[in-house]
Amino acid sequence: MPSKKHILVVDDEPAWLKVLSYFLEAKGYDVKTVESGSEALSTLRSFRPDLILSDVRMPDMNGFDLLDTIRKLPKLSSTPVVFFSAIDDYDARKTARDLGAADYIVKPFDQEEVASVLHKHLRMP
Repeated sequence: MPSKKHILVVDDEPAWLKVLSYFLEAKGYDVKTVESGSEALSTLRSFRPDLILSDVRMPDMNGFDLLDTIRKLPKLSSTPVVFFSAIDDYDARKTARDLGAADYIVKPFDQEEVASVLHKHLRMP
């Protein structure tokens, strides 16, 4: 039996963290949640996720800055980062692509879309 895939979820809204962790754990993922970009960077010192799911708008460090920082860390530079945001416009999606985001999901989310995106980027059988 394959080991569980680990996902770090970054969002400053506790309600979204709760909804996402419930959904992802029900799908069999090991989930760790944090409420800010700086907390994510601190967590990433000891936790190596298979994928990072991050909000874009957060107070201390936005998701784009978080991704830019992650891409500069040798051990994490190839970790897929998927944005999960209420911002649904061309500029946000373009910025995400330009920074190397693996994907972009709009809140509120469609469960099948999230499952498909995770399956694609986690290289699951």
